[in-house]
Amino acid sequence: MKITVLGAGAGGTAMAFDCASHGHEVRLFDFEAFPENIAVVASQEGIHADGDIEGFAEIASASHDVDEALEGAELIYVVGPAYSTEPFGKAVAGRLKEGQVVVVSPSSCGGALAFKKAADLAVDDDSIRVAETSTLHYAVRLTEPGRVRVFLKLKAGNLLAGLPAKHTDDILEMISDVYPSMEPAKSVMQTSLQNANPIIHPAVTLANAARIEGTGGDFLFYEEGVSDATGRLIEALDKERIAIGQAMGIEVLPDPEMGMRQGYMLADDYGEAYRKAPGFLGIGAQPSLDHRYLNEDVGYGLVFMSRLARQVGVDVPTMDAIIQLTSVLMAQDYAGEALRTPDSLGIGAYSAGELGKL
Repeated sequence: MKITVLGAGAGGTAMAFDCASHGHEVRLFDFEAFPENIAVVASQEGIHADGDIEGFAEIASASHDVDEALEGAELIYVVGPAYSTEPFGKAVAGRLKEGQVVVVSPSSCGGALAFKKAADLAVDDDSIRVAETSTLHYAVRLTEPGRVRVFLKLKAGNLLAGLPAKHTDDILEMISDVYPSMEPAKSVMQTSLQNANPIIHPAVTLANAARIEGTGGDFLFYEEGVSDATGRLIEALDKERIAIGQAMGIEVLPDPEMGMRQGYMLADDYGEAYRKAPGFLGIGAQPSLDHRYLNEDVGYGLVFMSRLARQVGVDVPTMDAIIQLTSVLMAQDYAGEALRTPDSLGIGAYSAGELGKL
């Protein structure tokens, strides 16, 4: 199969490696603002991987030319942080062809909806089938251009939903050779809410703000950054996330429970289980507060969840407090910016029942 991966960060590079190592013809694309990894992958004509998946996989092309990247593509993965979804959607607008499948991975809250809007596709347009996943399938870091370290490839617990949902099973079958453990979700609201990054990253970051600023992130984010008190903060956010799902008739699993299913964690608690989680061992803290753990996971994730909660009648005082505290620390009005909300995605007037069936 001809596969295009849009996004040459750690996740996109790992996905390109994995698909290519399964025998697919893979083209990797990123914008000219991110030249280094593309240049190295192009020059060595492939990607090196170490860790849970390893070896060298040949890549058909790595470039900044979106038309070259899309040539003959049957399956297109959009891989990157939330703030990359709309630019990728705009880059391919008018270039997609009937019958192609696009998977936004991870959703980062409303990813499929955001992509469709940016690509000028109606929500119910299924001439080009669009789906999203609840999380990235890897715990991964770029160790150098053209090489990734994969701490974990998920064994279970990554959900996928088509938009519309009637295509979910067909898309799962299409990607099953590389991702046999991917699971069907009820709707894109389930994949969006099961995304735990906004629940974990801001809580740990804020609890360690002075340490990050004082050391430049010279400590282990989970092993040293998650005290029992920090765990209680994560748990409070998690309970609010679960309540939002319940209001829409959607089951959202507690993060430690999902973490055990995925292979990240060994125990179902919010403190020591993070510190000793096999999937998190060795992951360092970010070098500054100005990082996606706040800018993405608060600005896109928690703000989206908070507005969604308001829409379905659920109180989320801890989420709102985290948004406000982050805004004070970063001197940035995340709630006011409203970078991704139900209104911005065109679903602000939907009832709880309608949202649950998207």
